[in-house]
Amino acid sequence: QVTLVESGGGLVQAGGSLRLSCAASGTIFSISTMGWYRQAPGKQRELVATITNTGGTNYAVSVKGRFTISRDNAKNTVDLQMNSLKPEDTAVYYCNIETTNYRGAAFRYWGQGTQVTVSS
Repeated sequence: QVTLVESGGGLVQAGGSLRLSCAASGTIFSISTMGWYRQAPGKQRELVATITNTGGTNYAVSVKGRFTISRDNAKNTVDLQMNSLKPEDTAVYYCNIETTNYRGAAFRYWGQGTQVTVSS
């Protein structure tokens, strides 16, 4: 069983910054991709950023240049530094990891979500 614990959400004014953190714990053989997704009210969950175990990153166009994803493979953590926040960034942010077991089977896990609210 794998558990993801997120922290760092909150309320910030437009133009401000927040840093989200996610720590994975439990029976983990290998983590491939780690990432952050978000879901605004009335909208579908969307990708924000992902990072592979070799450091390759992928960002949504809407956050590129403002958000930075990073990970610590030794600690099984992934962070999202969010700068120049906009009201449209308001959403519940979810941590996501993709793991593989010793047989190569893949699994996906989600955090419980953390609220980010950006006021104008």
